[in-house]
Amino acid sequence: MRNGTLIATDNGSALAAVRRCEGSLERMRGLLWRPALTPGQGLLIAPCNSVHTIGMRYAIDVVFLDREGRVLKVCPALKPLRMAMARGARQVIELAAGEASRLGLLPKRVVRWQEALPA
Repeated sequence: MRNGTLIATDNGSALAAVRRCEGSLERMRGLLWRPALTPGQGLLIAPCNSVHTIGMRYAIDVVFLDREGRVLKVCPALKPLRMAMARGARQVIELAAGEASRLGLLPKRVVRWQEALPA
């Protein structure tokens, strides 16, 4: 996984520290067997157009993005044992429950992931 920041393209503000899944195994695992995300943290999975919360113990916000980073759909507080998908999605951001609303991630807003500079 690579560390980075989710940036709002409309005003350039940093929204959250987001780790990006690199390989297919990382994408399949996602947040399974990981501690719950805290406010300001997220996980970006790409390519991806559907997720499940089977095996998770906490709810998450799921934000579906198209190729350009445009928000297509937001599933707030997706509970364990659920599935979600969005037609046309190419990326998914998983956040702590309630974070999508706090960050203003609404349909049509455009965001981008920026890799963190090495220390």
